[in-house]
Amino acid sequence: MRVSLQLACVAALALGGCVDLAPKYQRPAQPTPAAFPAGGAYPPAPAQSRPLVGWRDFFADPKLKAVIDEALANNRDLRVAVANIEAARAQYHVQRAALLPTVNAQFAATYAQEPASVVNGGAVAPGSSATYNERLYSLTAGVSAYQLDLFGKVRNLTRAAQDQYFATRQARDAAQITLISEVAADYLAIGSDRALLKIAQNTLASGTESLKVTQLRFAAGTDSQLDIDQAQTVVQQARFDVNRLTTQVAQDRNALDLVVGAPVADDLLPAGLGAPVVVLDKLPEAVSSQVLLARPDVLEAEDQLRAANANIGAARAAFFPSIQLTGSGGLVSLALSHLFEGSAGAWSFAPTISQTIFDNGANKGNLAYARAQRDLGVANYEKAIQTAFREVADALALRGTIDGQLAAQQALTAADADSLRLATLRYQQGSDTYLNVLIAQRAYYAAQQTLVASELAKADNLVTLYAVLGGGLDAPAAPPLP
Repeated sequence: MRVSLQLACVAALALGGCVDLAPKYQRPAQPTPAAFPAGGAYPPAPAQSRPLVGWRDFFADPKLKAVIDEALANNRDLRVAVANIEAARAQYHVQRAALLPTVNAQFAATYAQEPASVVNGGAVAPGSSATYNERLYSLTAGVSAYQLDLFGKVRNLTRAAQDQYFATRQARDAAQITLISEVAADYLAIGSDRALLKIAQNTLASGTESLKVTQLRFAAGTDSQLDIDQAQTVVQQARFDVNRLTTQVAQDRNALDLVVGAPVADDLLPAGLGAPVVVLDKLPEAVSSQVLLARPDVLEAEDQLRAANANIGAARAAFFPSIQLTGSGGLVSLALSHLFEGSAGAWSFAPTISQTIFDNGANKGNLAYARAQRDLGVANYEKAIQTAFREVADALALRGTIDGQLAAQQALTAADADSLRLATLRYQQGSDTYLNVLIAQRAYYAAQQTLVASELAKADNLVTLYAVLGGGLDAPAAPPLP
């Protein structure tokens, strides 16, 4: 009995997996050029390519590193991504379990009492109250409705679940890169707006002093009311900017707290953009577009494409017969004391073969749907690569010119500062009108603001390049599947 059941199980496992009806997976051709654009706005190719580094090496500001660590521990979107990984991992284990038969063990005891006239077919004395007591004990182990995977349906469904799990892992990595770049961008925004607020406060202070001098000169008959009104425009514009930027800094703080997932300590916030935030020489200036294939979002799209490809095999298998095996073996006895004697053995084996004859086109519809999902996966994969290519190309285009923009703006700001100094000196000596001082003040104020914006654009561009190139994570990978 035991040998027969074992042979049945071995035969089932040996027969399983004879045919795989899924199409052979082939990665779609990369729908972008082999290299990123060059010349014009783009930076020259470096003598040696440098690999991307982890974010801890890329960001130089220790305060920013501490804020990123807090975000990785507290951000709710990242927690959602981790929970999705665990859910996909559990679904894979559930589907994988169908590859092997489920064996159940059962012990049962039956107690019954019936009239002897029923048991013996009426062969008892009339009016007799004799009864028949029945006791039956059994100990069995068996397999119920195990499906032989002759055509790879279960294996392809398992493969699809595995690829979906891999896709969630890539989605989590993409979410972490996005989170790191968002934290850095919000951190830089606070530094930029605080620098602008400082400029506005300094302009308000200097403009207020200039207004006082103009009022004294007006009282002495040297200046006119027009000079006072012109001085007032600088003061009021600076006062407006101080209030506006105070609000903006508070909103920047709220945005950073949200993305971090917890309030950020005041001593971790930047005072401005003076200290280096990112390490410039650690980022490649030019790389092959093949790097896009390693971006987590592109890998996620490919894993989903692999899952869709496996689902075609499962849909094809539905057209073929389904074979299920049910078997059991164990011990049966009328007395518990004799249950484990050699003569108490019992077994059963019941294979079932079923074939769909008419299903109103349901199997054809499922196969068509699986193929359409595969085609959708191809389109999403190619779109992910094209989007990544455009993001990197745009970031490289800015990187090729931002240093020149920043240098020009620094020179312009220095020139405007000198112009304001000379115009103020000429006005104080009485050789020029206050209008020229006002023009110089406005030019210098705008130049300082543009300089801060240019510094922010350079730092943001490096963060963007780090993200769009799929920068290093410096985080442990999700646990592998067994």
